[in-house]
Amino acid sequence: MKCLVLGGCGYIGSWMVPFLLADGHKVTVVDLQWFGDGFLPRSGDNDNLRVVKADIRDLPKMRELLAGVDAVIHLAGVSNDHSCQLDEALSTSINYEAFEPLVIASKAAGVQRFIFASSSSVYGASDSMDVREDHPVNGLTLYAKYKAACEPILFRHQTPEFVCTILRPATVCGYAPRMRFDLTANIMTAHAVQKGEITVFGGEQRRAHLHMKDMTDCYRVLLKAHPEKIAGQIFNVGCQNFKVSEIAEIVADEVCAAKEGLRPRPAIKTMPSTDNRSYSVNSDKIMDALGFVPRFTIADAVRDLCVKFAIGMFKDALTNPRFTNIKQLVDQGFAVQDSLASFRQARY
Repeated sequence: MKCLVLGGCGYIGSWMVPFLLADGHKVTVVDLQWFGDGFLPRSGDNDNLRVVKADIRDLPKMRELLAGVDAVIHLAGVSNDHSCQLDEALSTSINYEAFEPLVIASKAAGVQRFIFASSSSVYGASDSMDVREDHPVNGLTLYAKYKAACEPILFRHQTPEFVCTILRPATVCGYAPRMRFDLTANIMTAHAVQKGEITVFGGEQRRAHLHMKDMTDCYRVLLKAHPEKIAGQIFNVGCQNFKVSEIAEIVADEVCAAKEGLRPRPAIKTMPSTDNRSYSVNSDKIMDALGFVPRFTIADAVRDLCVKFAIGMFKDALTNPRFTNIKQLVDQGFAVQDSLASFRQARY
């Protein structure tokens, strides 16, 4: 297929795009590159890859890039919960207001399938230990609320010729070229390796996790799936549901084992938290419909990161703002505000 990956220079896209190319797809990546541009092969190194620095709010540009596209994978947005709070107007314009015009433009361009990366955070806080796709959404943050608001918008435009699918991924963990150390298992690993201590905020909240390799494989499966199996469907995709305190124990065990017991087991310190997001997602539906079963675990992700640390990568994981979305956005706040200013008067 000819694929357009929106936000493809980010954490997920930086790992996924090379696999889409290996599968034979022709890929155009659209990204504002707020976090850098060195995470993908250069366009000239692969005839099937094109990387375009562009804004999904620039509708004329998007119409140009959508010409001849078979599939759109929509990963773009101000991510994550805390980053969205930095500038509500910016987050609204990118994560919500730009969404429907982009869907309409995709449909008009003849795109055959549109895959939207929503989030399991749309469930907010739930006491259920078995949250399925028909569970009421209850987003507790701006990020989650806009993800939930975009879902019905997409399905309003579903037709047999324009197949729309929504993924609600769990928290992704593990290595990627555009590395993030602001995600639960990843940041715990960095602290465990570099400080010998893990701080747990709260601990009783439950989180579903998904290894980066499984996240990538899920998108690959969706591109190959028969349209009737994915049209108008929402899929949870996660692997393990654990309390945050349990994730800390997994990280501590794996970091200790990575040095064959020579490294002291990281201490775990618990602090109060006002973050009430908690949910345990059930991902049986995607297994039943598409046969997709995650193959990797949180422990696998921690081990992979320990290998990277052992060879000298990410020495500044805890100090360099480029590994943390909110810090990077704050550091280049003027540029971000500038980017928004040029679109304040736009009407789609």
